[in-house]
Amino acid sequence: MDTQTQFCPNMACPARGERGAGNIRVHSQREQRYRCTRCGKTFSDSKGTALYGLKKEPKLFVTVTTLLAHGCPVQAVVAAYGVDERTVRQWLLRAGRQCQQVHEAVVGKSKLDLEQVQADEIKVKTQGGSVWMAMALMVRTRLWLGGVISPKRDMALIVALVSYVHAIALCRPLLLTVDGLVSYVGAFQATFRSPLPTGQRGRPTLVPWPNIAIVQVVKKRTKTAFSVQRRIVQGASTAVSRLLTVSQGVGVINTAFIERLNATFRQRLACLARRSRALPRSTDTLSAAMFLLGTVYNFCTDHQSLRLPLLIGS
Repeated sequence: MDTQTQFCPNMACPARGERGAGNIRVHSQREQRYRCTRCGKTFSDSKGTALYGLKKEPKLFVTVTTLLAHGCPVQAVVAAYGVDERTVRQWLLRAGRQCQQVHEAVVGKSKLDLEQVQADEIKVKTQGGSVWMAMALMVRTRLWLGGVISPKRDMALIVALVSYVHAIALCRPLLLTVDGLVSYVGAFQATFRSPLPTGQRGRPTLVPWPNIAIVQVVKKRTKTAFSVQRRIVQGASTAVSRLLTVSQGVGVINTAFIERLNATFRQRLACLARRSRALPRSTDTLSAAMFLLGTVYNFCTDHQSLRLPLLIGS
């Protein structure tokens, strides 16, 4: 037990959040508990994690959640490890909520020069009907920016997703790539604005961000042909070309990166398979699975497309 890496989680403690301050002592080796000398409270080693209050072995919990994050159905986990199905679903919710907190603390509060963002939606079948999962991806780093779930593919769903992107983005030149859904254009134009202080009373004027480019990839399929139309809705073509070169190297306007992410989610989440019997029962289960996979995708997955050549000097 390392007291230097622990801090007091008591909200009323004056030393809350301070590591290496000398106020943390070992309270019980057997129970893995610490004690804060400033407030006198004791806390578990797993406080604030998904393992807190877990009755089973932590290794089993990690194994089960890893399998769930890589496409293993709940029924297969039950058959392999003898864990009750209700327990597996509770662990999924527990891990998903913890991953959501990690995502919001690490990715959601960061400020990044996104360069190019691609967004798309997935229609998900549940036991109570169909819902929509909208997600966004930073192209250059393959960073999953977040996702939103809604029973309808309406403006509220798109605005919620765009708000995720807006909270992370710095006011820099940005290329926003979407499909032919018109709601994206209005949501981007209405969200990517900043207040302009005038010194007068009342709500300040909202000024659109400069150097924002919006492009669409519209795909049309008929019985005899398939066509792809690329539109520049906002921004100059020179700015679009420069942002494409900076963010993805070569290529034309496309939604290939977000479509590849959608394929990864469908492959790794059993409930997202196009023909699956492992349908989620509620949006809470689907949201937990989305954040679990999204966090694993961001922080635990090697992306071969991001590999750099090894330069060895003479």
